[in-house]
Amino acid sequence: MKHASLFSVIALAALFASCDKNDDYDNGNPPPPVFESTVVKIAGDSAGILGSVNQFRLILGDSVNLTPNKTSGRREINWDGVPADLSNNSLFPVDFFNNTDPNGPAGRKRGLAYVNPGPGFRVDTSAFADIEPSYANQFTTFSRRRLFSPVATNVTEINFKIAGTNTDAFVKGFGLIFVDVDDANSTSIEFFNGNKSLGVFKVPVSGGPKRFSFLGVSFKNEKVTRVKITAGNAALAAGTKDITDGGTKDIVVMDDFFYDEPKTLN
Repeated sequence: MKHASLFSVIALAALFASCDKNDDYDNGNPPPPVFESTVVKIAGDSAGILGSVNQFRLILGDSVNLTPNKTSGRREINWDGVPADLSNNSLFPVDFFNNTDPNGPAGRKRGLAYVNPGPGFRVDTSAFADIEPSYANQFTTFSRRRLFSPVATNVTEINFKIAGTNTDAFVKGFGLIFVDVDDANSTSIEFFNGNKSLGVFKVPVSGGPKRFSFLGVSFKNEKVTRVKITAGNAALAAGTKDITDGGTKDIVVMDDFFYDEPKTLN
């Protein structure tokens, strides 16, 4: 096994445009634009990825914000504050981290909302073994005890709000930790400014069960209003095993989310 640092990539994608009609375009159409961004990605065990995760934290902002009414810094979600009655089931509220009640707990006012939540989401302390026992061999936590996954799908879409409100907002960067990525083409994050795609970024292979993949992207000039997360190529389900455990699908779950403080679009 190669040392985790060999998986670390920090890339700067330069914005460019060309009007040269002699360029080798596909069927005469120009290629999609590349938006200037800083990309941090790494795979390995928790100790091996921590340095790159911390680097992305600093890119987003020096301080972690724990209350509303902030204009700088960053937000983090590690799921570990989700109470027991909302864990290990499909009862996780879609507004859990977008609480708008003036008297609601500050820790739930983090400006993260879900788009088209469908059947919902699950926060889990069992490594999802309650769904499929073999998952206990595949998944572990980066921080403490809880992991996150959508229900009946492998796709999660989120957008951003001013913390503690329903006011639409944007961020400049977003990243998260995935668990047990086996297929280099199965897992990605797509970033949007409105309906405009800012690019699809692939997540590196973790290197084995109970290992992690981190991807974080921060844009220099673009506003990120929505992200689409594709975790693996199948939903968690009883009888659906991971490809490293006798199955045919790459089953992937998520742990910590990171993003800079959401700011108003106007």
